[in-house]
Amino acid sequence: MHMELPELPFDAKSLLATLTELPGVYRMIDAAGAVLYVGKAKNLKKRVASYFRERHPSPRIALMVAQIAAVETTVTRSEAEALLLENNLIKSLAPRYNILFRDDKSYPYIVLTHDRYQRLGFYRGATDKRADYFGPFPSSQAVRESIHLLQKMFRLRTCENPVFNNRSRPCLLYQIKRCSGPCVGLIAPERYAEDVEMATMFLQGRQQDVIGRLSAAMDQAAEKLAFEQAAICRDQIQSLRQVQDKQYVDSGKAGDVDVVVAVAEGGMLCVNLAMIRGGRHLGDRPQFPSNSADSSPREALSAFLAQHYVAHPVPPRLLVNLPPADDEPADWLGEPADWLGEIAGRPVRVAQPRLTVQRVWVEMAEQNARLAIAARRSTLSRQGERLEALCAALGLEVEEGKEVRIECFDISHTQGESTVAACVVYQGSGMRKSDYRRFNIQDIQPGDDYAAIRQAVLRRYAKLLPSDGPVPSLILIDGGSGQVASAASALEELGLSYLPLLGVAKGEARKPGLETLIFADRREPLQLPSEHPALHLIQEVRDEAHRFAVSGHRARRGKAVHASRLEDIGGIGPKRRKGLISRFGGLQGISDAGIDQLTAVPGISRELAEKIYAALH
Repeated sequence: MHMELPELPFDAKSLLATLTELPGVYRMIDAAGAVLYVGKAKNLKKRVASYFRERHPSPRIALMVAQIAAVETTVTRSEAEALLLENNLIKSLAPRYNILFRDDKSYPYIVLTHDRYQRLGFYRGATDKRADYFGPFPSSQAVRESIHLLQKMFRLRTCENPVFNNRSRPCLLYQIKRCSGPCVGLIAPERYAEDVEMATMFLQGRQQDVIGRLSAAMDQAAEKLAFEQAAICRDQIQSLRQVQDKQYVDSGKAGDVDVVVAVAEGGMLCVNLAMIRGGRHLGDRPQFPSNSADSSPREALSAFLAQHYVAHPVPPRLLVNLPPADDEPADWLGEPADWLGEIAGRPVRVAQPRLTVQRVWVEMAEQNARLAIAARRSTLSRQGERLEALCAALGLEVEEGKEVRIECFDISHTQGESTVAACVVYQGSGMRKSDYRRFNIQDIQPGDDYAAIRQAVLRRYAKLLPSDGPVPSLILIDGGSGQVASAASALEELGLSYLPLLGVAKGEARKPGLETLIFADRREPLQLPSEHPALHLIQEVRDEAHRFAVSGHRARRGKAVHASRLEDIGGIGPKRRKGLISRFGGLQGISDAGIDQLTAVPGISRELAEKIYAALH
């Protein structure tokens, strides 16, 4: 989008004086006429004014504000209408400061048709009143697993009408007890309708009601000596109980909930959507936005809520993982709840988790987001590409046919005590653990990291030339200019100053993705973009060195993680200790148990379970 801009300098005060307090959409435009950002507002004047305060908490938005040459606004009748317009403009203009989530294909549903013998099936697309739909589900696999479960428990047909209407004998599904054979009249319509009703109750989360009805039917069949029918009811009840046993995260209550969490880790940002349908946790769908560099998880979460629910159904409740920021009111989630409610045409509650099962859902979603980040990093950063990017970024020259070998040092201690230096090695396609080394640092001033690095480098490479051992292509030091200078001094003393040496200094607030690379040859420090493959490789090696150093330091201190005894934990008396040992078989079994398993023991509250878990880990 381009437009003729006035030659006069941008005057925010004059602009704000002309703005209305009605809802609408605003567009920030730069001097070249390009749209920088599109946003919606319940109150245009108040929202736009928030960009022009003296100090903005987001450096990313502050950078954008500095480029604003004009602001355009469009008034709408409601905030929900503004949301729709905002999304249309974001998709058509793709402003570089808007966090963008790709258009997802439609989510799948379970469908129950309105035929005489209702068909159970997989459905994707626009819903209508010609069938009953349950969902949406996060993936086609989740739908198929649920259909398989329903077939096993209620034996509903899944075949299309052309097949169903032309059967002369039952198919294989009937033989393996996954269908009751309605196609050839092997079940009465009334009985089949009862099975459909129970399947519907199950999909709505009313499992206990289904079990109660099946139990009554089993008793009635047994009284009438209809033992085969009683056995069928018994098997259905067992299947339902197995589902409940496997699904701890079942809330035990009907209801549809979306869990939306935003997680930033290792310079990557992921928004994960977990779906609870009928009280059952059905799985996750992680998403990675575009234009998210330097964005906060809060900004990504807000962008996702605005973009996702314009195109997809809004459940009655949404759970999120982020508390209000320092400059936000405690009820900051009220605003998205308002415009989501307008879209849905009914009240929508957006909140942080309060109940235990809600916290479990959110924690699972966060963990799965971290797993998705790890998988994405692995996929995007293939070893060859990362090494090529590293060599290009640092100007490394590697002999043809020779593998790049990176050795990284880190120091770990507790207030200067039991200092351990670690050296890890990356070569070829990954970490080479057989070449790892640890050094117990001695004869230095406690807490002197510079002396510790110098000693570790001296001990590591003192025998390099005489033994003709492997020569590193790059030496990494976890630290800043002081650590680099100490390592360079050690290499110079050994006559190895020609080896490339690089320091990895942590960024502001030690935030991953903001590391600064310090060169020993006095080149200007380098800060690679957070998504740069070379930085990902450096982070991986650096993090492994840190892990190896910390584990060595802990071992040296002689504090084994399982040394705690139950008697030393406050609140554990003889009765509770006996119950724990009886349940888990001993200290190792208790240590292997999770918090949720510990709370299943009589007398163990969640607070006490967390204390036990912390003491044994």
